[in-house]
Amino acid sequence: MDTLKTRIRHVPDFPKPGILFYDVTTLLKDREGFKLAVEAMAAPYQSGGVDLVVGIESRGFIFGSAMADRLKTGFAPVRKLGKLPSKTRRASYALEYGADSLEIHEDAATEGQRVLIVDDLLATGGTAAATVGLVRGLGADVVGVQFLIELTALGGRSKLAGENVGAVLQY
Repeated sequence: MDTLKTRIRHVPDFPKPGILFYDVTTLLKDREGFKLAVEAMAAPYQSGGVDLVVGIESRGFIFGSAMADRLKTGFAPVRKLGKLPSKTRRASYALEYGADSLEIHEDAATEGQRVLIVDDLLATGGTAAATVGLVRGLGADVVGVQFLIELTALGGRSKLAGENVGAVLQY
C-alpha cells in the first residue's frame, strides 16, 4: 500500500497551524491510484454480505459510490444538516470546540439491510460513530465501517468499539 501513500499529497498547517492534512485529491486524479484504493477498500466485502453502501459527506461520497458500484449495491449519502431534501433523521456529535450534526433520509436503509459505511478518513471517530447510530436507528445492520486512511494517534477506533473497522492506510 506504499504505492497509495506516495499518491497522497501532504499539506502542512492546513486547515490550521500544526495540522498535517492528507489531501486525497492527488490520489483521486490518478487513474491507477484511485482504482487501487477502491479495490483495497472493497476487498474485504467482495464475497457479498453488503446490501447498501452509506457514504459520509463529502469524500465518502466519492469512495462510497465507487465501492457500491464495485460491490453491486445501492448507495445512500449522509450529509451535513439541511442538505437532504426529504424527511431525515439527525445525529449530533462533539467536535473539539462545539458540536456538529449529520442527517440521513429516513428511507435510506430498511430493517435488516446490511450496510457498509464508508469515508476517506478516520480521525477522532465522531462522524463515523454518529453515522453508525443513524444507520442503526433506521433498523439496518452495520456490517463494517471502512476508511482509506486512519490517523491512529487520534484514537478514532475507540469510538467505534465493537464495529468491524477497516483502514487501507495508517499514519
